[in-house]
Amino acid sequence: MTIRLLIADDQEMVRRGMRRIVESQSDMEVVGEAANGVDAVELGRTLAPDVALVDIRMPRMDGLEVTRRLADPAFPHPVRVVIVTTFDLDEYVYPALRFGASGFVLKRSGPVLLVEAVRAAMAGDSLISPQITARLLQHVTGAAPGRRPRKERDTALTGREAEIAGKVAEGKSNADIARELFISAGTVKTHVASIQRKLNVRNRVGIAVRSWELGYATGEMPG
Repeated sequence: MTIRLLIADDQEMVRRGMRRIVESQSDMEVVGEAANGVDAVELGRTLAPDVALVDIRMPRMDGLEVTRRLADPAFPHPVRVVIVTTFDLDEYVYPALRFGASGFVLKRSGPVLLVEAVRAAMAGDSLISPQITARLLQHVTGAAPGRRPRKERDTALTGREAEIAGKVAEGKSNADIARELFISAGTVKTHVASIQRKLNVRNRVGIAVRSWELGYATGEMPG
């Protein structure tokens, strides 16, 4: 199956670069480009792409509102949104995750991570640039890892689920978590699905945000 992409960025050179990256993959094609947020939403409506690569700062409508509209289940053809931005710590990133963004990738992260983010979004998973995950989430939630007392946490999670939720917040993949906990990747996936349901979040990024808010993350980084 070919993954159909929409690229939304106000810089033509950036759009051209992302197009080259994704179209170097045999199963990806760019079906549209937008230089502003209004056009991005309209193209999302008319072209029904699978994934949209969206910059946070755009004219006419910013990436937050674009994300909110495209990822909304009520949108005619809900789109998986991956935020692609220049900024490590941006006050707009947290609302974007809340609005259902399926990933957050730095423009300088390179082509491999961008392609991985697209594939993760298509698989119903999420990807945040590993080198900034803990720092970003601590910044946008305004909380240090583990600071909240356990009695204030969401007690619906089991101990194992809380442990896995914290590792998701640290930017670790299912394979990483499986190796650390000596369980199968399939078991981790099952736990992640349960955590997502209990925390009432749309995706893996939502788990990461809530884990930081609830104090499950330790702040340790993978690798």
